[in-house]
Amino acid sequence: QVQLVESGGGLVQAGGSLRLSCAASGRTFSTYTMGWFRQAPGKEREFVATISWSSGRTFYADSVKGRFTISRDNAKNTVYLQMNSLKPEDTAVYYCAASPRSFVPVRTRPYEYDYWGQGTQVTVSS
Repeated sequence: QVQLVESGGGLVQAGGSLRLSCAASGRTFSTYTMGWFRQAPGKEREFVATISWSSGRTFYADSVKGRFTISRDNAKNTVYLQMNSLKPEDTAVYYCAASPRSFVPVRTRPYEYDYWGQGTQVTVSS
């Protein structure tokens, strides 16, 4: 069982940066593939980024590639999402998720993740 709590969301101007954190409970955190998703009003939840348990591999949605960076610190049971050059279209509730499945094939679908946080709001003003 893994419990996830996100933090770090807020209001930022276009071009600015935010760093989201996701604190996990559970002794097996380090074995999970971790991911970030987002959901804007009226839209489906969409994949943002994922990272392997060892942090050796990452994968990003095309819409955030080169702007966002996912990382994790297994000693602190925490995964991060550094978001730079933010755009108004990045506005959404951001969710952290954990999957007991292997990193490969890359996990980009919500149903592949068993545990979810409550979400944190990110709003980017133009």
